Amino acid sequence: MSPDYTTPGSVRSAAELNDRIRALWRRAGGSLSAQERVEYELLVVEWATAIRGEVVEAA
Repeated sequence: MSPDYTTPGSVRSAAELNDRIRALWRRAGGSLSAQERVEYELLVVEWATAIRGEVVEAA
């Protein structure tokens, strides 16, 4: 697994994760390879977790 992947409970913000997702799509030119798809899916799951955490903290 790539060193860019994090373990559950990441402390990256939703904004940082969103930036990483956008950068991945830019690098891929709009078409993800199988490896990029795995990275994308992990980032989206982490982003969703971060969003839920930020909403709970803000409430």
